[in-house]
Amino acid sequence: MTVHGIVVSVISAKDTEDVTILKVSGYLDTTTAGELETALYGLLKKNCYKIVIDLSGVTYISSAGWGIFIGEIKDIRNHGGDLKLAGMVGDVFEVFQLLEFQSILEAHPSTEAAVDAFAKGSSARA
Repeated sequence: MTVHGIVVSVISAKDTEDVTILKVSGYLDTTTAGELETALYGLLKKNCYKIVIDLSGVTYISSAGWGIFIGEIKDIRNHGGDLKLAGMVGDVFEVFQLLEFQSILEAHPSTEAAVDAFAKGSSARA
């Protein structure tokens, strides 16, 4: 899916068919967050509850973008899954830490590390 300012792609993780990767590029704000939200809801409707969000191509996330992750985490975990963030660039990761979201969501340096965390059964619970 492509909207001016954002590109969202759905990828199945290699060797882990039950983990889905949402690769996001661009920026997440009120004008683009709907595109990510639509992709995430599409996965949930397909009963995909083990999700890695690859943010390596994202340069900015507003409160609207962060709200999408936080807003769905309870439902995802109630279905035995989790949502893990991967590859955040410096400025995005800094905001993630300032907002203290590490107590709610796991952050990993790469999508591979996030997928591996599912295999090891790790989860950040609020």
